[in-house]
Amino acid sequence: MEHDQRPLAICLMGPTASGKTAIAIALHEMFPVEIVSVDSSQVYRGMDIGTAKPSAAEQARAPHRLIDIRDPTEIYSAAQFRDDALREMGDIVASGKIPLLVGGTMFYFRALEYGLSHLPPAAPDVRQRIGEQARREGWPTLHARLARIDPRSARRIDANDAQRIQRALEIHAVTGKPPSALTRVATPAPYRFHKIGLWPEERAGLHARIAERFAQMLERGLIDEVEALYRRGDIDASAPSLRTVGYRQIWAYLTKRINYIEMIDRSVAATRQLAKRQITWLRRYPDLQRADGSGETPLDEVAVLVRRVTIDIEARR
Repeated sequence: MEHDQRPLAICLMGPTASGKTAIAIALHEMFPVEIVSVDSSQVYRGMDIGTAKPSAAEQARAPHRLIDIRDPTEIYSAAQFRDDALREMGDIVASGKIPLLVGGTMFYFRALEYGLSHLPPAAPDVRQRIGEQARREGWPTLHARLARIDPRSARRIDANDAQRIQRALEIHAVTGKPPSALTRVATPAPYRFHKIGLWPEERAGLHARIAERFAQMLERGLIDEVEALYRRGDIDASAPSLRTVGYRQIWAYLTKRINYIEMIDRSVAATRQLAKRQITWLRRYPDLQRADGSGETPLDEVAVLVRRVTIDIEARR
């Protein structure tokens, strides 16, 4: 049986606060890999603390591609990410290195590997209208509306997954058809993906790290970071960039809709919900090799998995 001749790409996936950045930097120093960020929030300039963006010192050790490529007023879609990632991956392979895709935006991973449906482009006016409805009624209410329009899509989407609910309702508003009824044509990426997931078997440790990390973000000046966005005057709470957990809660605090303690509680709760959704994606993701991320950062375990596949590459040459 012939070997798969497609170039290798390594994916390091995991929920928020699972230690992906530290592992990725260590892998960059151990193996011939170059890092591509798979994070829908780290693309935005000026959003550093709350997105846990690698520091300047960390990026000096291990450059991260697809960070700081958009202004917070801009929309950045999965289709744009796929185009950008494939371009960067091509450059990495041409240089003789292996792309290491690192992040927690699971839909981006899936879009990259399997391709995207041919669905209508974003309609900003429709998207804004849906966002305003969500602020009045809440995302669970809009999810119930989606369930009446398209039960199949609603079953796949969590009732609090604002981005996917909004996109599904937007598609319906633009086309007049349920998203699940539209023709789905996708072209897989021309790579052989080796997928590693940081899997917290014990959730208590992850929850503790989430709370601790948010406290550290506040100490480092996260409120000032969000206030700087607020004072720009060209960003409002409906901006896609402000879907990032922590930012929208601090925005509500700055506009005096909630108090400081509520802001902290809601931010930590939202981050835990995000982690839960990410773990659900990981559970369903095909051909995923797990590394236990319950306790200390599992660098040794991940390194073994990476070494195994890189040795296999050398053996083929």
